[in-house]
Amino acid sequence: MTQSLPNHSVERRLSGSPANRFWAELFRNTGQFPIGILLIESLTEKWEYLTKPDLYVLIPSALIQSWWLSRQTQGSGWTRFLGNLIAPLLYTVGETAFEGMMFFQSPHHIAYWVFAIWIGLLQTFQTDELDFLTEFLLVVENIIRSQILFAAYVIFEIYTNPTQSVSLAKFFSDSSHILIGLVTLTLGLSIGLADVSARRYLSILRETAGQLKIYSEWLLGRDLLGRAMNSPDSMRPSRQKRTVLFMDIRGFTRWCERHPPEEVASLLNRYYLISESMLNRYEVIKLKFTADQLMAVFLEADEALRAARELRVHIKRVLAKKNLGAGIGIHTGLLVEGLLGGQNVRFYDVIGDTVNTAERIENMAHAGEIWISGDTYASLTEPDVGEEKDIMVKGKEAPIKVYSIR
Repeated sequence: MTQSLPNHSVERRLSGSPANRFWAELFRNTGQFPIGILLIESLTEKWEYLTKPDLYVLIPSALIQSWWLSRQTQGSGWTRFLGNLIAPLLYTVGETAFEGMMFFQSPHHIAYWVFAIWIGLLQTFQTDELDFLTEFLLVVENIIRSQILFAAYVIFEIYTNPTQSVSLAKFFSDSSHILIGLVTLTLGLSIGLADVSARRYLSILRETAGQLKIYSEWLLGRDLLGRAMNSPDSMRPSRQKRTVLFMDIRGFTRWCERHPPEEVASLLNRYYLISESMLNRYEVIKLKFTADQLMAVFLEADEALRAARELRVHIKRVLAKKNLGAGIGIHTGLLVEGLLGGQNVRFYDVIGDTVNTAERIENMAHAGEIWISGDTYASLTEPDVGEEKDIMVKGKEAPIKVYSIR
């Protein structure tokens, strides 16, 4: 049975889970005016409202829009604009099926479209970069959002107190109406400025987190970093069965003596880059470079062997230009895996006889050769090997059986 690494992602933590994005979209954007409609109609129609289709059309419409917009993380501005019209459109189509053109005689239905269009347009021209235009539009958007509350109050007054709502002059002749309008306007401005400050701070946090993520991945790798953040206890040292691969450049020390350090560094960087790009396609638990030596720890022996064959082909192309080559050794067995170190300095590593044996097997491999242990051979689902022989390795009293890989 093939194992797999836990599907933890640092990117997911930084961008938020789909569920978090859905609820944030619903309550910060899509659901705001529908809540106003629900309050207006429930207060004016009382319990009768529950027997009408309005409620059962409005809520699903808002949920569909929120779901769709929460998935458009890479969409263009106009995609955002059209997305803001999904709920009003679905609500209009559903309601006109029951009410006909009477639907458009309700002021809160018209207001729904007006607010959706304005907010959609303001979001269209906002970008992820917090430039002056985006910040200005963000403040204006929050001011308009605050007027949803005032609009709901005005519409409710139209329904419940029509004599005072025959005209704007008559409506604003009541000083309390002016107060409510000014309060919501000021509140929108305040929330807009606070939103700009919060997004600036969030942008700094994301940039910092992104830099820390890169640095952490250099030390742990992407999968281990995700595991460390999501389940720190999983990083404690524990005994596991793993397959360990070692690869080393043959004759590298002598070659370094005859070439300038800049050329040595350039070759090593190329060697590291090619190896990492190859191994990224496999489930590698731990990847470590030490000078010209590479160590990779795999969940499965089959994965390790496929990776070794691919490494042999691509690394040969890099090293052959320098008249060099690399040997590979693989061994499978029990080891201790986890975070090791002191109080302030720790590193994720694997230790044990399995690691040492894999390195010993690699030491006897000539350039272009891959040798695997008998334990790795026994762990393969479809072994396809060449020469078989017994070798003595340091630390072992008896010889071990190894197989060459064609």
